[in-house]
Amino acid sequence: MNEDQFSAMLTMIVPPIIEQITQNSNVDDNKAISRFYQSKLYRELSDEESKLWHYSPMTLYTMYQDELLTGTYDYPEEA
Repeated sequence: MNEDQFSAMLTMIVPPIIEQITQNSNVDDNKAISRFYQSKLYRELSDEESKLWHYSPMTLYTMYQDELLTGTYDYPEEA
């Protein structure tokens, strides 16, 4: 996947995660975006080699919540 394709992939994955954050955390869009972009999960997601972009936005949201609660997250097992 080239850089443009990967950037396009991120623009499809990130908005649903932000939407879940705003709906479930009672924060506005700007704060949700800022918090997510500062997370370890986003740093790893934005690295194509991590392959986190293979996971659904809901799975990534759950991983983000785990990071907030525990400071870390586990990779889900793939079926």
